Amino acid sequence: MEEDDFEYGFTEDPKFSVERYEEMLRNHDQYFFDASAFENIIDYYIEKNDPARALQVAEYARNQHPYAAVFLIKQAQLLVVTNRVSEAFAALDKAALLEASDADIYIIRGNLYESMERYTEALENYEKALGMAEETDDILLHIAYVHQNMGDYQAAVKYLKQCLKQNMENQDALYELAFCYDVLDNQEESIQFYQQYIDTEPYSYAAWYNLGNAYTKMSLFEKAIDAYDYAILIKDNFASAYFNKGNALVNLEKYAEAIEVYRQTFEYEPPNADTYCAIGECYEKLEQMDEARSFYKKSVRMDSKLADAWFGIGVTLDFEERYFEALHFYKKALDLDAANADYWFAIADAEYKLGHLDEAEKAYEKVSELNPLDVDAWLDYSSILYEQDRLVDAIEVMAQAIKNNPDAAELYYRIVAYLFAKGDYNEALTNLEQALTADPEKHYILFDYLPQLQKNKVILDIINRYTK
Repeated sequence: MEEDDFEYGFTEDPKFSVERYEEMLRNHDQYFFDASAFENIIDYYIEKNDPARALQVAEYARNQHPYAAVFLIKQAQLLVVTNRVSEAFAALDKAALLEASDADIYIIRGNLYESMERYTEALENYEKALGMAEETDDILLHIAYVHQNMGDYQAAVKYLKQCLKQNMENQDALYELAFCYDVLDNQEESIQFYQQYIDTEPYSYAAWYNLGNAYTKMSLFEKAIDAYDYAILIKDNFASAYFNKGNALVNLEKYAEAIEVYRQTFEYEPPNADTYCAIGECYEKLEQMDEARSFYKKSVRMDSKLADAWFGIGVTLDFEERYFEALHFYKKALDLDAANADYWFAIADAEYKLGHLDEAEKAYEKVSELNPLDVDAWLDYSSILYEQDRLVDAIEVMAQAIKNNPDAAELYYRIVAYLFAKGDYNEALTNLEQALTADPEKHYILFDYLPQLQKNKVILDIINRYTK
């Protein structure tokens, strides 16, 4: 060894290796480091988020330790980060020649193929890694991701369960499993799995949280709240659990309680636009419109693209009969979400209240296109036409509505009223029979529209036949 060559081996303090390495660069010297020291130096620069410097160290290490596969593997990882894919593959191929049984080679190669959407090759490499690695839960998680990307959610569920069997603490696997059950619309199995999981791991806040979400999706809101409470008990700063508990309370129409729960999220994370919007909606339901509007405004100040908050401001103004102002905010919401049937419905209603019948008609037409199952929208749409004595148009709209909602008794009763008004008695009576078959108790709708029919003996006889 020459005079300016020094050898530095492993030290308890990785910083010592880094300092000696940087001293070597400053002095333009050649120091020798053992493999462990080099690994420490590379890891130091990775943690400092300096992949270029880490790559430089890996190259230096390769020159000093040409038969150590670990530096080729580190190099490949860093090349992936810096998006030099073909070089990463080449480094892995060289590493495989030196140490073909190193699982990391196949994991990184699998990652590369996965990012390139070459899923079959990704799976081949992950399967190889499974047979070599000591800890395989993360590999199983990656295999599950690939199956998700391939659209095979059942296979993904299988691998996620295997992953959790090996590592009950793998939070990512718990959340991914919830996502897969969601896509498969299989909340019953989801609930069963999380209940069994909790029996083994009762202090898993993620399992309680996902159980709450599964109950929510099945509209079992009381059970969902219990599950969220357990998640919060285990992890008291779990903001998402507070937020979802708030949503469950909203579904139970417990708006004041929901507001308190939403506010608790602010103790554990900064306020965000979604939470402000949710609080605004609760105040709106409680008909405290000034408070509601205040929170909706906070929401749009934080996120000007949150359509629901703009819409909420409109709803509060509409409630106060400030229809012209409400329209402005409804249209701002619509600019952000043009296919939202609820926004069009609100616009139609506000235009109607302002006496803008043409605009209202166009908006109702849009609602019926976007959501043909909205019975109320069809009824309001036809009313505008009826009020303008456009009976043929009103009947046509009701016929379209019935085609889309063949079980909605309200529609039949309304078309009966229009047909009587037009003088089409036979067709009116045929539709009346259908209305009474669908729901005889709702026959009052007919009299609400045409009170004079309460004196019509033929109609009363038909109704009596169905209601007695």
